[in-house]
Amino acid sequence: MSTFEWVKPLQQILKSKVQLLTLSISDWKKETENESGTHLTVNQVGSWVRQKDKLWMLAEQDGNQVTVLEISGEELSEKEKELISWSMQLANANKEKTAVSISSVSETERLAYKLGEWLNKQLESDAPSYSLPDHITIGNRLYHDMIPFLLITEHPNAQQDIYPELEKLLRSFLSDDILLIPLKSQEWMIWGPVSLLKDDDPELLQDGEEETLEDSLTSIAYGLHEMLASEWLGECHLAVTQPVSPSKGMVEAALTLRETISLGRKFHVGTNIHLPWMLQLERLLNAIPEANRSKYLEQSLKRADLFVEAEMLGTLETFFSLDCNVSETAKKLYIHRNTLLYRLDKLKQETGLDVRQFRDAVLVKIILLLYKVTKRN
Repeated sequence: MSTFEWVKPLQQILKSKVQLLTLSISDWKKETENESGTHLTVNQVGSWVRQKDKLWMLAEQDGNQVTVLEISGEELSEKEKELISWSMQLANANKEKTAVSISSVSETERLAYKLGEWLNKQLESDAPSYSLPDHITIGNRLYHDMIPFLLITEHPNAQQDIYPELEKLLRSFLSDDILLIPLKSQEWMIWGPVSLLKDDDPELLQDGEEETLEDSLTSIAYGLHEMLASEWLGECHLAVTQPVSPSKGMVEAALTLRETISLGRKFHVGTNIHLPWMLQLERLLNAIPEANRSKYLEQSLKRADLFVEAEMLGTLETFFSLDCNVSETAKKLYIHRNTLLYRLDKLKQETGLDVRQFRDAVLVKIILLLYKVTKRN
């Protein structure tokens, strides 16, 4: 668990609003002056003071800045304060041990871990900073557009043990000019150069059509996943999004990629490559409360179990993946065209929905997606 991953669970346990604030040391001392707090010094992790109806606890000190845990709501008991204080001191001690363990690594790797700590902090904050601070830089490349990927792996080893191995694999496949950032356990953000998009072979393009940006990114993602799957033990999930400057768009890109993998794993079990531009409908449906999903399914279907029959489910998913093309779907399924038409007619008779009509096709697509997540839960 990263340094600040415990913030949201703590908020649920206390049933109070909990957030992280960043202050300069001078502002922290000024704000805490003449306020009653713990016996700890104001610069010691775990020290606390009361600020009107809020409790401030020092979570981390980094250079001339401090990270403060702000807890709103009812007054905590002394034991609750001491327990949270002890937890933060323990987390800080583990962080120092980690810093010692990576003290012998390269400067690039050390800066990557520091960048990962900052990024994790922003991702856990209710009010994140979207621009990199000046004191965190890894050369000038952070100010140029790069391609962001998010990798989630089931690799059992610690991040420090596999960082060199993973970086070497990525450099061999993508480019020497990559940036690997460790986030949560088994989660990595990868930044690749935009020059990867210029390696398309014009002889591979059909009918003189140019590849779109999304096509190129998809191709790179599939190739990268195939390499990782063959060269690295364990299942992994990969997402990619459009190029952006890390200095300004790192936090937003990480949020987008995390959401993309979450949606992909939720709506498309068994899929390992997740693309945000292919999950726009899923993103919309995911915002619908579960009770509303169930009610919609009950009202829409005359016979719900037809949609979970393996044959019908496979037929519909193939039909939609081929843009509702009857001939291509029959070829893909290795069945006669009339057999496919029979299945679609059966669906129409049982549900009243004809997927050869645009309106009904949209409804069936929505029903299939909702059915997957609603019945699974």
